[in-house]
Amino acid sequence: MRAGGTLTGMGKRIAIATIGTLGDVQPFVALALALKKRGYSPVIGTTNDFRQFVVDHGIEYFSLGGDVQAFLRQSQFDSAMTKSVLLHAPGLLRDGQRVLKEAAKRAWEMAQDADAIIFQNNTTFCIDIAEALDIPALITVFQPLNPTDEFPYFEYGLDPIDPLLFRFNRQPFAKSPSFDPVINKLSYAVQRMQQSYWDLPRDRLRRSLGLKPKKKGGFNTYSHGKPLVALHAYSALISPAAGDWPDTNIITGFWRLDDTSGWTPPPDFQEFLSKGTAPIYIGFGSMSFGAQRNSEIIGKALSAWGGRAVIGKGWGGVKPEHLPDTVFMIDRAPHSRLFEHVQSVVHHGGAGTTHTGLYAGKPSFAVPQFFDQPYWGRLLYELGVGPPPVRLRKLTSQLLADALEDLATTPAYEVAARALSEKLKLEDGTNLAVDIIEETIADGGVTPRDHQDLGAMP
Repeated sequence: MRAGGTLTGMGKRIAIATIGTLGDVQPFVALALALKKRGYSPVIGTTNDFRQFVVDHGIEYFSLGGDVQAFLRQSQFDSAMTKSVLLHAPGLLRDGQRVLKEAAKRAWEMAQDADAIIFQNNTTFCIDIAEALDIPALITVFQPLNPTDEFPYFEYGLDPIDPLLFRFNRQPFAKSPSFDPVINKLSYAVQRMQQSYWDLPRDRLRRSLGLKPKKKGGFNTYSHGKPLVALHAYSALISPAAGDWPDTNIITGFWRLDDTSGWTPPPDFQEFLSKGTAPIYIGFGSMSFGAQRNSEIIGKALSAWGGRAVIGKGWGGVKPEHLPDTVFMIDRAPHSRLFEHVQSVVHHGGAGTTHTGLYAGKPSFAVPQFFDQPYWGRLLYELGVGPPPVRLRKLTSQLLADALEDLATTPAYEVAARALSEKLKLEDGTNLAVDIIEETIADGGVTPRDHQDLGAMP
């Protein structure tokens, strides 16, 4: 534990591994900065497209290979998301396995002199690396993954509300489904099936390191069954902990990255802001598929609604030729700064953007696509800060226009968002996480050791 903010890390090296979009990397940069303030030496291993982002924040970078932007922009990914998952998913899964195999090899190199390894749930091969090196491993998750009988798996039964109900009936909707405790627990079978995909590169890695076959699979225990410390990097105000979770599951609060870019609205954007009411922000984050369709829907919706908006281009590739004059397109801007200049936000429902919008006290409408996005989108509605979510594949220009009008004319959304913002700002998720990391390192390495001969990566 720290004492009065003094440095306690004494140069201990912390390896961090993550693969994904910006929302999967940015919180770890915030954590690494907090670790540095305590005297630790963190290194972040991630894909090549985030090298500059990590280095610009003064954090050591280690390449895990690959390029997530290129992976998301490939035509078969677009086809899988917008046309046929069954037809195009096998090729994507094979590509993903190649990325994981290379990342595991490189993560082994990164962790050689580390005192602990922190990883995201899509880099579970770090569990095996930690066992081989006899150092602690801590998993980080951005959604509630651990099984419970209090609520179902976040990807089970959480399809957002029928958009036709949203359009024609503004009465309150039922909240997220609450099933029988047995059904809730059984829903996590979906998770176990998904985990088998991540276990494939782990099995190969264990053989190359001379480790015995896993006795237990999954992402929340070492292979011999000892539970991992699981850092849940989101706010319990938004998604509370389950009462039957083990003590090793800790919701720390979101790991906020303070903006140090000094960004201010450029002159043309400043001029746009000065000519009318605060706009609504619209951005679909790093999801690049369906850009043509998305652009047409947004353009028609904004024309029908008639209000002012600012579009975040991001990786989503929204095309400016479809946008009316009441819209300003901005290429890159830190959300924490940009959201100061808008009245509300429309986004894809990722954990990072969800928290950033709520920290800013802005009403929110989610247009989720997959994984945890429907979960966070539904919670935004349940928190009373915006309309019910509509999946991108079900979105129409009229539904988006209705949502924009709802955001602009419902004062209760802003009241709820501001009240939640004040509570969120009292949390300090990054420093709580560092406290837990320090305690975990003090508890020692992996016991019992579960390997035969310490191998070397081929």
